[in-house]
Amino acid sequence: MDITSITEEILQRIRPTDKERAFVNDLMNELEKLAGETIEKLGLDVKPHFVGSLAKDTFLTGDHDIDLFLAFPLETPLEELREKGLELGKAIAERLDSHEVAYAEHPYVRATYRGVKVDLVPCYDVESWRDVRTAVDRSILHTRWVNENLKGRNDEVRLLKRFLKGVGAYGSEIYVRGFSGYLAEVLIVEYGPFLNVLRNADLILRKKIIDPGNWLKREYETAMNTIRREAGEDRPLIVIDPIDPRRNVSANLDWEKYGRFYFKAQAFLENPSREFFFPQKPKMGDYLGELRRKGTHLVTLTFYKPDLIDDILLPQLERSARGFEKALTREGFGVLGWDVGYSGGKAFIMLEVDRIERGRIMIKPGPEFFTERAADFYRKNERVWLRGKRLYAEKRVKENIADVIPELLEKNRVALGKGVRERIKVVEVLVDYVPKGMAREAYLLLSRKKGGLKD
Repeated sequence: MDITSITEEILQRIRPTDKERAFVNDLMNELEKLAGETIEKLGLDVKPHFVGSLAKDTFLTGDHDIDLFLAFPLETPLEELREKGLELGKAIAERLDSHEVAYAEHPYVRATYRGVKVDLVPCYDVESWRDVRTAVDRSILHTRWVNENLKGRNDEVRLLKRFLKGVGAYGSEIYVRGFSGYLAEVLIVEYGPFLNVLRNADLILRKKIIDPGNWLKREYETAMNTIRREAGEDRPLIVIDPIDPRRNVSANLDWEKYGRFYFKAQAFLENPSREFFFPQKPKMGDYLGELRRKGTHLVTLTFYKPDLIDDILLPQLERSARGFEKALTREGFGVLGWDVGYSGGKAFIMLEVDRIERGRIMIKPGPEFFTERAADFYRKNERVWLRGKRLYAEKRVKENIADVIPELLEKNRVALGKGVRERIKVVEVLVDYVPKGMAREAYLLLSRKKGGLKD
């Protein structure tokens, strides 16, 4: 099939049906009415605003999550907004099917209604970036900007979103670090149809700075401060938010996820296929077979999962995995790859290593012989010698990695995520074996199919 036929076929699969649109519109009308009645009953001066992909008509079929923002006047003190906003959210949610309080910059309410997730989020009623006081305030302006500038290219956004999902580059959560839905919308506004965005993947990267709001002419110093700050963080892209020159829309996008988009865009243009949008799940293989093929080893650390949401838990596990990578490298073990996650009530850190045994003796570098620390080093070690002006000694060490890891933890020599630090201290170390529920993750890590660019 040619590229046009494929994109048309994909659109048929991802574009909401008329029946679906009618359901969503009815739902939003009902929620708006409920919110209005509740606001009036509580005597509040609050305006309800729908934001997000439903309000912009860029949602994919089946994705009906509703974001209803409750906009308070600018003169409302922040503490009052938090208190009254939560009270209002709860009062609305009590008329829905179920709800719970969640926490971001300030508390908000997560509810469900007729099988659809509904977020009720207090914010300020902003008209300009200069009014923005909390991170969520921009959402109203984002929705307004997209609706004013998309100019009928809603389906092009849908194609780009689905492509990014298919190639594993979608999602701005801190543990994903991919493209946000808003970034996808901005790219369509800036570069035109979906295929143009793909054709410009290299140009977008080399151009580096995208300024759809023309802030470099309107607010030069503010925009340049954003560029300098983000350039210092080595971001793959700097997309100055068209509604706020202080913000980089792509701040959460990392090099790996842009790289996936970059390679997959070229591959799709050269050899178009439905698989880019709806890839088949990787076939399950034998992780033990992978270990035999590679001659490496798998060390899996399992411990009781802390009661944390993914946005907090997964970054903490990743930080801990990097801590183990550095600590084990210092101890003479080569870490070839790692993965983190959880299965059931257990969290895990998997480490592929080049060996599980090392020599009994390590060479321990010491200070220069004329420094204050030299006498202490000389006294504490039996076999000491000079190499140039630096002292060295032999250090007897534990040989097996299963013994080394508990020792590293006991001596606090691993940088761990604070949210999982206490749980990791009671850890089970598994060598070349994982519980059944983790076998798939072990195979994906060892086969490099997780995050791999070639299927």
